Amino acid sequence: MSKYIQAPVSPFVISTEITISEFLKGMAKTAFQGKNLGIAADIWSEMLKENTTILLGLAGAMVPAGMRKVIVYLIENRMIDCLVSTGANLFHDLHESLGNFHYQGTDQVNDIELWEEGIDRIYDVFAKDSEFIKTDEFIINFLERLEQNRAYNTREYFFLLGKMLLEIYREEGILTSAAKTNLPIYCPAIGDSSFGLALGTQQNVKKRGILFDIIKDVVEINQIVTSRNVSGMIMVAGGTPKNFIQQAKLLNSILDKKLSTGYKYAIQITTDSPHWGGLSGCTFEEGQSWGKINQQAEKVTVYCDATIALPILVTAVAERNKDILKKRIKPTFILGEELKIL
Repeated sequence: MSKYIQAPVSPFVISTEITISEFLKGMAKTAFQGKNLGIAADIWSEMLKENTTILLGLAGAMVPAGMRKVIVYLIENRMIDCLVSTGANLFHDLHESLGNFHYQGTDQVNDIELWEEGIDRIYDVFAKDSEFIKTDEFIINFLERLEQNRAYNTREYFFLLGKMLLEIYREEGILTSAAKTNLPIYCPAIGDSSFGLALGTQQNVKKRGILFDIIKDVVEINQIVTSRNVSGMIMVAGGTPKNFIQQAKLLNSILDKKLSTGYKYAIQITTDSPHWGGLSGCTFEEGQSWGKINQQAEKVTVYCDATIALPILVTAVAERNKDILKKRIKPTFILGEELKIL
């Protein structure tokens, strides 16, 4: 028999009595992106079974689109061990944790009228600019509590922000759940967000501020991916988080060739195409040419809107691995001025 002719496509059977996990097992026997989403659930399950350090990259406007509690679930149930996020997602998480909202809207709207009414638009999501300004002010007040003119890395900064937020939060969020569970969060492009605007405001108006040691982020995430023999990554969209996570493996090749094995597991959910040459759409096969991805890695790309794929995927993996999650051996972090991994 030809090596190309293996399992037949199995027509999907509708049932009102199956779980989401069983649903994705059925999808894995079909084709196209339905099959890939099913494979993603299989790969994530394998990560949880093995002694794997799992890193999640979060880009795109996921929190405004209603995905905040999906990420909270991942943190609280330790389905991931480290989060690398855009600053925007963390700002919007802070905004909702303080009791504010993003509102369902439409892209079929007069944006000049929105501007005149003080409404910001993220595709079909609306937000009140006046509420955003109050969240900016909260960040500036938080900055006043920190030691001025000393260097923080983003992991320490967001851990301290999460701890402060625990004192007054109204809604459980990414920052608060990470602070509770000592799960590290990195934001390699923090200046490209409202956090950057708040920091800029503090420096311009109050002539004071804190410094960021971004290279310390690079060193620490390398510590995380080398603390165990096996590591895996899950990418929601692409952007800076995708490269930041992947380059951790490149540092291995500089420090010690023996450590340069690449990620054993890799999942990405994206709507970007590889033929434009951008990182957000690049394939894991391309990553293998750099040594970012292991040559024998279990990997899959799901070309789908993450607001569709992510909730389905997380629900299926959580259902399938209830017992495994209770027994999973996971890294323990101490998130002081210096990162310690137990």
